[in-house]
Amino acid sequence: MALIVQKFGGSSVADAERIMNVADIITDTYKKGNDVIVVVSAQGDTTDDLIKKAKEINQDPSKREMDVLLSSGEQISIALLAMAIEKLGYPVVSLLGWQAGFNTNSTYGAARIKKIKTDRLINEIGRKNIVIVAGFQGLCKYDDVTTLGRGGSDSSAVAIAAALHADRCQIFTDVEGVYTADPRKVKNVSRLDEITYDEMLELATLGAQVLNNRSVEIAKKYNVKLEVLSSITRVPGTIVREAVKMEKMFIRGVTKDTNVARISLIEVPDVPGIAFKIFSRLAAKKINVDIILQSVGRDNTKDIAFTVSKDNAADAVALFEGSDLLKGAKIKCDTDIAKVSVVGAGMESHPGTAATMFEALFNVDINIQMISTSEIKISVLIDKDEADKAVAAVHAAFFPEE
Repeated sequence: MALIVQKFGGSSVADAERIMNVADIITDTYKKGNDVIVVVSAQGDTTDDLIKKAKEINQDPSKREMDVLLSSGEQISIALLAMAIEKLGYPVVSLLGWQAGFNTNSTYGAARIKKIKTDRLINEIGRKNIVIVAGFQGLCKYDDVTTLGRGGSDSSAVAIAAALHADRCQIFTDVEGVYTADPRKVKNVSRLDEITYDEMLELATLGAQVLNNRSVEIAKKYNVKLEVLSSITRVPGTIVREAVKMEKMFIRGVTKDTNVARISLIEVPDVPGIAFKIFSRLAAKKINVDIILQSVGRDNTKDIAFTVSKDNAADAVALFEGSDLLKGAKIKCDTDIAKVSVVGAGMESHPGTAATMFEALFNVDINIQMISTSEIKISVLIDKDEADKAVAAVHAAFFPEE
């Protein structure tokens, strides 16, 4: 007998038919003698609809009240799914995040899990109940409901698997695993049987929408065995784990991210410590920076460009506008860009990866604006309107049709 944690996203429980399909998957797992804990997201576009309703009332609501509102979507999902399992004749109980023991910090809208009190989960499993948990939510030290941010249900599921030492954590989506590119937009993609935590983390961070990057970080830290698979077709998915064979396919995937803004600081004073002062201000505001480019100094000035998420762009610009730190400098913000990346842990041992990528972009007349590299990825900034064309071209270069 094994302990299996299963997570189902919003599209998997979007309507009554899909909820009954998910109930079948869960009860099939339970019938095999397994203990089953299920984490569920809000149905379909519920979260977006709730955000829209909030904006109709208040264009700038507090993050605390937004958490109260947005957490209601998962409460609906867990109740409906529990009812479906009851209908099939199986013992089940639904729990909100706080009932399942999720304690978080008090960063409303993007809370971090501090710990999970597992007593209730263990007791319910001991009673042979299927346990349905509301993902994406927890409780902070002020007894306020908090949410974990977009994709937070993935983190909820992996955290439960880690806390209870589950045998496997299955993440069910609307695709059959992790692909070399988005199968809905790129031809000739391949599904990966296995992928490393590091590769999956890069793909998730760089725009692949299969797994939330924080969930992969938790899985890597606690060695949780993940499987990404489809809730529609009952076929094996992609296993995410520590080490896999990578000699045959050194590039794992090609991704795009359009949630990118480039901040350009032009004619910044070329003095010692200026970069430290700029980026420490961003860090103090918890604004993550990705690609950074600094020009060679001239006339006692230099240019510094960096990327942040679009959500943080306005706050990043506001930090420097009118600041004595950048007296005389110009500030520009460009949100019409995209980041296209190739990821693969075997890239170091395969010379020419960057050249292949750049040639593919050249062949379709796409200009590269900025470049960033690491041991397992190469990212470029390009015009947003050319992102899909770029992904297709780069993917074709690394995965030619046989």
